[in-house]
Amino acid sequence: MAAHTSVPTVWAQRLGFGGLIPFVGLALALWVLAPAQRSFAGLALLGYGATIASFLGAIYWGLLMRDASTPSPRLLVWGVVPCLVAWLGLLVGPVPGLLLMAGLLWACFGVDRAIYPRFQMQGWLPMRLVLTVVASASCVAGAVALWR
Repeated sequence: MAAHTSVPTVWAQRLGFGGLIPFVGLALALWVLAPAQRSFAGLALLGYGATIASFLGAIYWGLLMRDASTPSPRLLVWGVVPCLVAWLGLLVGPVPGLLLMAGLLWACFGVDRAIYPRFQMQGWLPMRLVLTVVASASCVAGAVALWR
């Protein structure tokens, strides 16, 4: 495999951590908004989680497009799994969908942890762990806020 950037750049860190703002902000909003307004915030959080999960899967297509010398059908298939599961999460409703999204974010991290070293990308894993912890906790907190 071709060597890739082994650690996140400053811009990747800024954008990655900045991407937590909607997760945290919407989860907090679900705890403070009036009940009539929670529905929209819950759907917004679920939609954002689904978008991020789809992005995490798409990374694998990008990696394989960059270095197609050893095609991997399994990684291409994995690349679409987060998108399909996220879509399912959108269909089942906010509370189960947010819980599904939290699990999906952890599944994505688990695959990344196993596969990133193959692409010399293990330097990204500490940042990915923090992003996964905060994003998944936000999804769970949002589901609990909607369920109460």
